[in-house]
Amino acid sequence: MKKLQQGFTLIELMIVVAIIGILAAIAVPAYQDYTIRSRVSEAASLAGAVRTAIDVAYSEGYLLGSIPVTPSSLNLSASTSYRSKYVTKVAYNATGLITVTLQTVKELGRATGLSVVYSPVSQAGNLRWFVKGTVQTKYRPKN
Repeated sequence: MKKLQQGFTLIELMIVVAIIGILAAIAVPAYQDYTIRSRVSEAASLAGAVRTAIDVAYSEGYLLGSIPVTPSSLNLSASTSYRSKYVTKVAYNATGLITVTLQTVKELGRATGLSVVYSPVSQAGNLRWFVKGTVQTKYRPKN
């Protein structure tokens, strides 16, 4: 009589464990980068109100370099209200440059304590925003 195979061999189990290990080695760093990027995106959210106010001031005739710098003159909330779990502050100047400083927290990984900078450039009567800063490019919000 023939004996039927019962279960898996040790080699088959080791191959499965090796495949799972390789997939985990690829997936874990990608997931960590994704979570840091999503936390840094708070910078874009909080800078949105300031960007809009500077766009409105520019369309009303203020030139870059003469944008009003007090929150009340741009109809913004007090500058201290622009903070969150991952953002320390949102600052801007008369040239329209917006600097979003990130908190120093472990959850931000390699982006902790760094900044995202929105720089306006006048093109054909409109402002176009470029994203720079000390945060690595792969974590920054897109233009």
